Amino acid sequence: MKELGVERIIAPAACGSLQGEIPPGTFVLSDQFVDRTFGRDFTFYHGPVAVHISCEEPYCPRMREICTEVAETLDIDCVNGGTAVVIQGPRFSTKAESNWFHSMGWAVVNMTQYPEVVLARELGMCYMNISLVTDWDVWIAGQTGIKTVTAEEVGRVFMENNENLLRLLEEMLPAISEDRTCDCAAMLDQAVISPLVLEEEL
Repeated sequence: MKELGVERIIAPAACGSLQGEIPPGTFVLSDQFVDRTFGRDFTFYHGPVAVHISCEEPYCPRMREICTEVAETLDIDCVNGGTAVVIQGPRFSTKAESNWFHSMGWAVVNMTQYPEVVLARELGMCYMNISLVTDWDVWIAGQTGIKTVTAEEVGRVFMENNENLLRLLEEMLPAISEDRTCDCAAMLDQAVISPLVLEEEL
């Protein structure tokens, strides 16, 4: 995508809710992530230059603002901000894991968006995640009697969310200015830690 000139990525993803105020059907625009994955290729920079990209604010704030404004006009339940915990998958969380995630105050749990958000950041691309809440994660099951998450239920609610997602994207895309006013494009400028100077022998 970078080679094709893409500057912005909008990445929808199904997720489970970790908090009672985020019911299924809600869209959450993640502003932070917690990485619980392993074995994924998480950087483009394997040497000789050391690059430590800033992830203080990994998701593009300007794109989140635009999405929130458009969602409000369309009466779509959208939360601007929330921490996504990204697990390895392809399984769902255990109850112990889900209770931990809930107790930490994290908003949603899913299996994607890391390392994608960091890779986009390394390339100076804007990245926005739209977490489509399809279910309550299992932390809530013992408290309320709600059934635990199943792939069938996730698929059903995800299909219901698709219509709202398409409406949102249709209105949001024209609202994105050609000129980027965020700092995403400049992230790499301050990320090089120790460039290796190679001397060419004559």
